[in-house]
Amino acid sequence: MSNNKKTTIKDIASVLNISPAAVSKALHDDSRISDKTKEAVKKVAKDLNYQPNHLASALRKGKSNLVGVIVPRTNSNFFSSVIQNIEEELNKKGYNIIITQSNESYKKECSNIDTLLFTQVDGIIASMANETVDLEYYEKIKSKGIPLILFDRGENDLNVDYIGINDYDSSQLIVDHLVQQGCKRIAHIGGYKHTRIFNNRIRGYIDALKKHKLPLEEALLIESSLTTEDGRDKMTQLLALKNKPDAVYIAGDYAALGALQVLNELGIKIPEEIALVGFGNEPFTAMVTPTITSINQHSAKIGKLAAKTFLEHVKKTVVKQQLNKIILDAELIVRDSSNRGV
Repeated sequence: MSNNKKTTIKDIASVLNISPAAVSKALHDDSRISDKTKEAVKKVAKDLNYQPNHLASALRKGKSNLVGVIVPRTNSNFFSSVIQNIEEELNKKGYNIIITQSNESYKKECSNIDTLLFTQVDGIIASMANETVDLEYYEKIKSKGIPLILFDRGENDLNVDYIGINDYDSSQLIVDHLVQQGCKRIAHIGGYKHTRIFNNRIRGYIDALKKHKLPLEEALLIESSLTTEDGRDKMTQLLALKNKPDAVYIAGDYAALGALQVLNELGIKIPEEIALVGFGNEPFTAMVTPTITSINQHSAKIGKLAAKTFLEHVKKTVVKQQLNKIILDAELIVRDSSNRGV
């Protein structure tokens, strides 16, 4: 037999001179098949390197025991921690996960969804890409009756289960802290406001400035994709202002790292001249100099809750009517980059 040819149930049946149906029953430990035949089938299957066709099996059973997970990127501690905790919870109940990443691309995200639907996953847990505005592909998941759980980034218009932190309150915590440290011109490098979580962070920032009667200037509020390079570019942009900020709140730790690099390279004292706050509590925030104040997003808890929410769907014999909207309280981890000892 050619090494390139995939072994089928028919190949095993031909070797043993029994029917393909008998082989299938033996492989599934059917009580109607004798132990002797089962042993013979399993030996030949091993010898021929037979691999079950899980997709075909899923089509027959209407259940694959696979859950798709879509994240913007896997090289973030937040998303990798969420994935780890989703997997741990689902493995306990006999499910495996298929991980895909969009790399913040709407086109790649749509392709990921198509692939997961083709694979007959039993559910999808997702965090949206920065580019995603059109929700058509997420509506496609819902139309097929497949449980859809969103975390961190998700849109209210989809009316599905959602788990995340209170982004609005996070901004309030950050601005309150910076004001307590004596900051009076607080800039915000945010994500794109078409994404709900970043819009909420921007709203929280604006309302907190109003509460403290601080200036809200167009030049101090910048949208970005929050990469490290973006952090460098936007910080350089802020430093070019005639009236520079004395604090910068950045809606992502990688961008905060880029901003920190620029400030360090220019010899600007942190936090004395410019205080800095990030978002996400990535491990490096506690390792760089100075260490970066950041928001803890409770990634482990979000992952566990997302998995448990999916399991609630599959436990029910009828469509789940009550949606889970779980919003966790924000936690500010104060470190050297913003702590002026006030």
